[in-house]
Amino acid sequence: MDVGLQMICSAYGWTGVSDRQVYDEEIKLALLAADLGFDALWAVEHHHHDYSFCPDNMQLMAYLAAQRPDIDVGTAAVILPWNDPLRIAEKVSMLDHFTNGRFRFGIGRGLARREFEAFRTDMDESRSRFDEAAAMIVEALETGWMEGDGPHYKQPRVEIRPRPRFPIRDRLYAVASSDDSVVSAARIGARMVMFADRPWPSRLPAILRHRALFQEMHGRRGPPPLIADFCVCTPTMDGAHELARKHMGPFVMSNFEHYELLGDHFAKVKGYDSYAAKVAVAKEVGIEGIIDGFMQASVWGTPDQVLRMLEDRRRLLGDFELATSFRFGGTPIEVSEGSLRLYAKEVLPVVQSWKAESASADASAEAEPARRA
Repeated sequence: MDVGLQMICSAYGWTGVSDRQVYDEEIKLALLAADLGFDALWAVEHHHHDYSFCPDNMQLMAYLAAQRPDIDVGTAAVILPWNDPLRIAEKVSMLDHFTNGRFRFGIGRGLARREFEAFRTDMDESRSRFDEAAAMIVEALETGWMEGDGPHYKQPRVEIRPRPRFPIRDRLYAVASSDDSVVSAARIGARMVMFADRPWPSRLPAILRHRALFQEMHGRRGPPPLIADFCVCTPTMDGAHELARKHMGPFVMSNFEHYELLGDHFAKVKGYDSYAAKVAVAKEVGIEGIIDGFMQASVWGTPDQVLRMLEDRRRLLGDFELATSFRFGGTPIEVSEGSLRLYAKEVLPVVQSWKAESASADASAEAEPARRA
């Protein structure tokens, strides 16, 4: 199984951490993960706020790829409505040259109203912009030429230089947290990307749907999803729950604040109706219930407990890839580094040894009863 490190780049203003310190800590952990045997480094795209500020994750990945030339690097994700399709295709092709095909291209459509407003982009257009841009970019990276005549991007036919060297389709990822995003990911032949933010039985239907749509649209079984995970790994269980909640709780609250997840605007924005339904659930269970669900989905505790949690997830979902974050919710660097080192020593070798065939057998046995449930 493939295991990567996810970089979030959060400041958390209440801690007094400077932007420089944020990046020093994130890069320290990324380079350490590369040295300790992780398969890939991933980074988000976010702008302007403490919640996360990584305005150009491809630039960050170019730096890291030069520092550690043997590890894969990826974006989880480039937000298409905030970027010009031609510029994205050029940057991907250039980065693929630098990395000799080690770049994993993840894309998404965005969720935070404040970020759409900053880029003078209408959230109502996010789905149509994503679908139009994604098709143009993937085609350009496969053929070396881009053109478009859709409602959003009137792109004259132009050659991508440097010319793409490697096929991108097997390294294509798309965030799929809503029903229509699952369809869009399958349509372009992308692995779905999801976050460990709610109990996994509730995520299984989306995974099964993506798998079925991928088979229907492309004539082959869909690749396993990439899960953006969150981990606090501790030597003992003494105080582990309290430590995990101490940092997972603030991360959940910062997530709700940044995305305005208790607001009513999702019900009024085209293509975000599934988020409106989640807002209703969140209001019903309250923030403590949301944190409880987050902790059920993420992994924490001793290496043995973390492995049991991942094994349970694998029995339910089948194979998956991981992009795990150890720095979130104001986690001090010494805690993040200790957690990463312990995970790398005792969890990583076991998870990387898991074979896809056995997981597929487990998943096929579990899928039908889970679907009926």
